Amino acid sequence: MEGMKIGVLLAMDAEYEAMSQMDFDVPGKKVVTKVTGIGKVNAAMAATELILKEKPDYIVSSGCAGGMLPGQKVSDFVIASATAYHDVWCGEPNKIGQVQGRPLYFNADPHMLDAAVRTARSYDHPVQLGLIVTGDQFFISTEEDRRILAVHPEALAADMESAAAAQVCANYGVPFISLRIISDIHTSDEVQKETYAGFWDNLRQIRFRFLKEFINNL
Repeated sequence: MEGMKIGVLLAMDAEYEAMSQMDFDVPGKKVVTKVTGIGKVNAAMAATELILKEKPDYIVSSGCAGGMLPGQKVSDFVIASATAYHDVWCGEPNKIGQVQGRPLYFNADPHMLDAAVRTARSYDHPVQLGLIVTGDQFFISTEEDRRILAVHPEALAADMESAAAAQVCANYGVPFISLRIISDIHTSDEVQKETYAGFWDNLRQIRFRFLKEFINNL
């Protein structure tokens, strides 16, 4: 598609620096990147600014997330078929995780999801498909993971931005998907610290290759 514009939201400068080392020049497609800052409010503000200023055809939330399931490994990829909040409660008759007047789940755009799945099929790295949950906490323990899984048992990963960006995009009618890399796992305090530190040490080698291939397939 000629003239397609893809907005990419990244929470942290370190993620932007890693992405900027790759060539994202794809014929007929312009990539516009914005660093949001950490957390739901920052993500929502940045998504709104990106939509109003750049008018992108698609928005991707990219970056890292904490793993929620046994067997996951650092640098595994997660495609969010949907996003949801794990730290919201608006009282009855709403469900836990649901903002009143909004759906419990913000589903990925079907066209973007199809492109992500096609990318995963030809990718030489573990990729999982499912729910990414969002809240304003950085989790480091299995006890905290269990609290999230009690709200969303199907959750694959947790971050601090995706659902907020998804809600903004839903409000503005902009197609959205979240693509995340597992940055840490929580089988013990020692494992969490080691895996998270190792993830950042190797971030330059990860280089957002999946994201580039996804954009090429979009």
